[in-house]
Amino acid sequence: MSTPSVTETTPAAMVWSDVYLTGYDPMDSIHQEFVELLGFLLKASQEQMPALMDALAKHTREHFASENAWMEETQFPPRQCHIDEHAAVMQSIDEVRALVAKKNYDHVPSLAQALADWFPGHADHLDSALAHWLCKRSLGGKPVVIRRNIALR
Repeated sequence: MSTPSVTETTPAAMVWSDVYLTGYDPMDSIHQEFVELLGFLLKASQEQMPALMDALAKHTREHFASENAWMEETQFPPRQCHIDEHAAVMQSIDEVRALVAKKNYDHVPSLAQALADWFPGHADHLDSALAHWLCKRSLGGKPVVIRRNIALR
């Protein structure tokens, strides 16, 4: 993945970790790229925002298309709710990207933070359920997820 360089003055607020694993490798790979792009966007300078917003929009559109296709192809029962959530997130990204095209960067930090706040719950609830469904249909059981370096509650 080729991304613009990012300033190193702001600490990363979104970093890939095992906590985001679903146990379905194709989904986990897509999620890792999403988290990395979002991490870059969270600490981007204004000059970096247009390229990063383009990269995030392209990735997210493909990311959601893959998940939506998996849900449709396998007739995942709660797919419509999941697909609708994807559409709402994509609409927000597209709206902010349109503002960035007009050199209005004011909403990029709040979008990036909203995505950082949204993603963990989405991955933990909706995407993990989809991962379980996909693994059960293809392998006959739920995925086994081994998480390293996770703090105990």
